Parts: sequence; C-alpha cells; structure tokens
Amino acid sequence: MRDVKCKKTQNFRAKKAWNIILIMSFLLFGVILFSISRGTIEVPWNETLLIIAGHIPFVGLQMPDVNPEYQAVVWQIRLPRVLVGMLVGAALSASGAVMQGVFGNPLADPGIIGVSSGAAFGAVVAIALGLTSISIFIMPIFALVGAILAVSLTVFLSMLRGKIPVMTLLLSGVAVSMLMGAFTSAILTLMSEYRVREYLFWMVGGLDYRRWEHVYLAVGPIFSGIVILCLLARHLNILALGEQEAKSVGVPVVALRLLLLFVAAATTAIAVCVSGTIGFVGLIVPHIMRMIVGPEHRWLLPSSALAGALFLVFCDALGRMISPPNEIRVGIMTALLGAPYFLYLLRKAQQTGGTS
Repeated sequence: MRDVKCKKTQNFRAKKAWNIILIMSFLLFGVILFSISRGTIEVPWNETLLIIAGHIPFVGLQMPDVNPEYQAVVWQIRLPRVLVGMLVGAALSASGAVMQGVFGNPLADPGIIGVSSGAAFGAVVAIALGLTSISIFIMPIFALVGAILAVSLTVFLSMLRGKIPVMTLLLSGVAVSMLMGAFTSAILTLMSEYRVREYLFWMVGGLDYRRWEHVYLAVGPIFSGIVILCLLARHLNILALGEQEAKSVGVPVVALRLLLLFVAAATTAIAVCVSGTIGFVGLIVPHIMRMIVGPEHRWLLPSSALAGALFLVFCDALGRMISPPNEIRVGIMTALLGAPYFLYLLRKAQQTGGTS
C-alpha cells in the first residue's frame, strides 16, 4: 500500500515537472522571438521566422520578399547572440544545480570551486601576451585551461586519504579563488591601459558581438556536459542523501563526486569562455526551480537548464530595451536581479540557523 502511494506521488511530481518544462519551452520560444525581432532595427516577427526557416537545411523556404537588411540583422547578429545566451544560461544553471546538490547547500554555485577566477586568470594571461588578436578562440581556450587548472588545484588541496570532505573542498575553493585573483591583479598592474580595458570588457559578461563561431565553439561541449549531468541525476539523488547512505547502497562516493564536479566545472568554463563572467544565474535559477519542481534531480536538472536559458535571454533583451540605442550588458542585468535574491537567501539562512 505504501509503495503504491509512493509511486502515485512520483507520477504526480513527474507529470507536474513535464507540464512546467512544456510551459517554459513555450515561454522560451516567445522570448527568443521577441529578442530577435526587437531592437534598434525592428523586424516583423513573421519575417523573423521566415528568415530562420529559410536557413534551416531540408526546410528550404524561399525568401524573395524579405528585406536583405533584415536578413543580416536576424541571421548574422541577433540569432547567434540569442543562441549563445541560451547555451550559457543553460550551462550555468544546470552546473549550479549540480553544485548545490553535491555540497548540499543552496548558496553554492560553480564559482565556489574556482571556475570563474581560473577562467579570468587564463583570459588575462592571453590578453597580456597579446595573443587575442590572432584568433577569437585564443581567449576562450586560455580561459578554459585556467578554469580547469583552478578546479584541479582545488580538488588536489582538498583530497585527504582518498576522501573529499565537503567543508575542506569549499575552503580550498575560496583559497584558490583568492590566489587566482591575486595573480590576475598582479598581471593587470603590469598591463597597458588598452589591454586592461579589453580585460574589463570581457569580465563584465556580455553577449554583444557574439558570432556563429562562438555558437560552434560552445554548443558541442555544453550540450554534452548537460546530457552527462542529467544522466547522472539518479546517482546525484543518492549522493544528496548523505555520504554514508550512498556508500551503503554501493555508490562510489569519491569517484562520483569528482566526476560531477569536473563535468559541471568544464561546462561552466566553456560558458564563461564565450560570454565572460556572468554571476547569479547558477545560484538563483536552480534555487527557484527547486522550489517549483522539487529536489528530484531527474527533473531539477533539465528544468534548471531550460529556466537558465530563459532567464539569460530575457535579461539580455531587457538590457537592450531599457535605454536604446545604448545597452546594459547582461552580466550587469543578472547581478541587478540576482543580488537582492541572494541577500534574501542569506537572510533566510540566518533566520533558520543554517542553510535554507
């Protein structure tokens, strides 16, 4: 009788999660269409759809009456920007949900183990060496290497007799982040004003000037990373119950924790590479989705990825609409929206005497 009741509850939650995912998919489609159509040059939404459909292989729609200027704006400028925003938002949010599950703390995000500071260090090295003018891929590659080095150092410092204590991992991440920040600051003091400005432009995360090359660079690794994390969702559920409970059912805790951390960190690093540092997406979106769909990671991870994509595309569109023709970069918009919510979480944690 108890098993039947439990199964009914699971089916109800699964149905609710699918409904929410379906609703968010429609919302995402609407926000994408709005973001591509609106701007300094207004493109009618029906022509936007025609232009996109005309470039899809095997669809083969003819576009005899479409304004060439509209085609350039939609296909060369706005669509790559929106796609990069979707990928980055999905990557940050799904990785944030995994980090919060691994650490058992809703205030955790991918930057807590040094991903962002490592990527920033890699980026500043590329700029200081003057390599960014060679190819648009140079800075992302350096940022990725820096992020992986920072995460590897964090894990190495926290490893103790074959185990990874969560508190030690958190403290190691803070120490590595501070170390990387110190190296970055030291290099910045030696750089010319022009290169410092280039670094700051990258640091304030944004989606402007994103091209199809950035889409091609990010789509494979981010999609693969999110799929792997979703496939590991059942194991993450067991890990979230506690280390002893996971060991009692035969889960290799250390290996699983390392795998989850590195996949989440690599996915985040790719996102940071193509967009710069964008804060709060990996923190607030998974937390909100956990309140809506529950803590079951099989539903939480895909819904967080979808909600992250929706949130970032919306913030980017909002940043372009507030004061045209100027725009507020998406990293600033997410901070403006995310900082108050983060303070709310901190306040709530203080009131409950721990994590909320």
